[in-house]
Amino acid sequence: IWAQWNDEVKQLFYSRYGDLPYLLDIKVDKHLFRALAQFWNPAYSCFTFGGGDLVSTVEEYMALIRCSKIQADKVYSRAVNVPNLLKKLVNITGMS
Repeated sequence: IWAQWNDEVKQLFYSRYGDLPYLLDIKVDKHLFRALAQFWNPAYSCFTFGGGDLVSTVEEYMALIRCSKIQADKVYSRAVNVPNLLKKLVNITGMS
């Protein structure tokens, strides 16, 4: 589809969604993808490792796709207790 669009349509897409099309060029490691899929929790749309859930924030998704624009007509929420979340992430990853 991307190759069929003219430059004007591509610019419109970039202005709205950032560098999202570049994600289509990323090569995916099938073995890693299968391993991660085992930890995916579809009920909560997050990864569950042991007793902790790992969820990307809106800001992290925006950084991944290089999109600095938050749409006003969408609902976003903040993490309720960031220190507890950070402790859980540290425990899950084994970092100190």
